[in-house]
Amino acid sequence: MSEAADRVARRILVTGKVQGVYFRAWAVEQARDLGLDGWVRNRIEGAVEAVAVGPAAKVEDFIARCRQGSPASRVDRVTVEETAGIVADGFTQKPTV
Repeated sequence: MSEAADRVARRILVTGKVQGVYFRAWAVEQARDLGLDGWVRNRIEGAVEAVAVGPAAKVEDFIARCRQGSPASRVDRVTVEETAGIVADGFTQKPTV
């Protein structure tokens, strides 16, 4: 299977103590380390939302890292769903919604 055929897109919602603890910047570092495309942002209700696009194994690795969280965070729950994955190249931090 080619890498292009293996590409998946996942929307990830992380709840817990995930705002004000360097989670978004940490997530950008993790995603870039894995070579993923997508974005991360805070949600007004206190969660962190991300869309990660790339080879399935690398996206799964990113999700596993999100379950662990940044050093100062406390992850209570991670929800993952398929998404369209229409994102720009690279991985960025977006404004809160």
